[in-house]
Amino acid sequence: MKVIICGAGQVGWQIARHLASENNDVTVVDNNAELVRRATETLDVQGVAGFASYPDVLERAGARDADMVIAATHSDEVNMVTCQVAHSVFEVPRKIARLRAQSYLDAIYSDLYRRDHLPIDVVISPEREVAQAALLRLSSPTAFDTEFFLDNKGQLLGLTIGDDCPVINTPLRQLTDLFSTLRALVVGIRREGVLFKPEAGDQIFAGDECYIFADVADVSRTLEIFGKKARKQERVVLIGGGNVGLAVAKALEEQRHRIRAKVIEKNRACAERAADALEKTIVLHGDGLDRNLLREANIDSADAVLAVTDDDKTNILAAVRAKNNGCPMAICLINDPTLVPLLAPLQIDAYINPRATTVSSILRHVRQGRVRHVYSVGDAEAEVIEAQVLSTSQLAGRKISEIDLPEGVMVAGLLKGGKLIKPVGATRIDEGDVVALFAMSADVAEVERLLQVSIDFF
Repeated sequence: MKVIICGAGQVGWQIARHLASENNDVTVVDNNAELVRRATETLDVQGVAGFASYPDVLERAGARDADMVIAATHSDEVNMVTCQVAHSVFEVPRKIARLRAQSYLDAIYSDLYRRDHLPIDVVISPEREVAQAALLRLSSPTAFDTEFFLDNKGQLLGLTIGDDCPVINTPLRQLTDLFSTLRALVVGIRREGVLFKPEAGDQIFAGDECYIFADVADVSRTLEIFGKKARKQERVVLIGGGNVGLAVAKALEEQRHRIRAKVIEKNRACAERAADALEKTIVLHGDGLDRNLLREANIDSADAVLAVTDDDKTNILAAVRAKNNGCPMAICLINDPTLVPLLAPLQIDAYINPRATTVSSILRHVRQGRVRHVYSVGDAEAEVIEAQVLSTSQLAGRKISEIDLPEGVMVAGLLKGGKLIKPVGATRIDEGDVVALFAMSADVAEVERLLQVSIDFF
């Protein structure tokens, strides 16, 4: 597949990295020549320096025979015009645009993106994606990472293993024997900063970060086995009332089991806008680092604090201060992945990486054929890929033990006839089943080959 990625920033670079590793023909376009040089030197991609919305620049990038354009520059308007030019001049069949401004995303204006108006096939909103990720973190307060799969019947949980975990130093094979009815699998372990797919003889140690794929009905039991207590969230303090904070607060107001939220926003105009938009949420104008303001927000009786300003360091410091003032759980928004190792020593419970959520969302629409969902794990270290099994797939009609899976790939879950099944070696995968596969990034291309995913199925 020939793909043009417009924008060589963090998101564009990660998308290029993913697609190039899968032997796609990728060209990166950016008006910053240094970013283009970085992409071409570190990835197997071609590069064009120039404004992505200019027809001559897109032509140099190969738009005349491109299968897809992904517009992920920092400008909404450039992304929109790029898609228009790709459609009107070059007839590119599929166009994806990243749009941030909420006015462009209002449902009443959705008619704007029809093919006879502004032909964008998929609109990605980073703020909305991040807000959804924040709500997921709040719904699973003991997990540092979480995502749902297989019609929301399977859940990926990222758990940090503590010294009090009942199953540390226990081989995974023995865990299966001890908890034979538990519908959960350890699919990944990060140890000393390195993520790997575990084998049956591997043990779990204190300090490990484990990724566990569990049946939703067994999540509570899974948490208990791995030394975590389920906590109910009833009061949340949001630090940051911008697009992300406002979206989270609105979603919390609309939930059936309402969570009481308070928003702290430093910018007066932004705080007034949030106060006008929210009906049941208290909005406080001031600095989220102000100890007195945190006390006014009753941080000591809150169940969680969610720091989602546009500054990483502010988010970290606000989360630390909230915990020092008695809040039991802190989640913060982190754009710079190099800051992530600091979070555990600072006792910050979970973080949200906007780049990873946006990359996951774009990949979900880039993947061809019957791939239904893609989730990027960690700093693009691995993916969980959910796909319907085609008749031509090498998985169809075979037991898992008979399939020659790459070393870094594991079948995490299987949806058969609408029922979630914990996969074992004797489990047979049939045409029409939906499978969730955990795959290290180096093995994603092989997974797509096994699934026989191609543009023919589009």
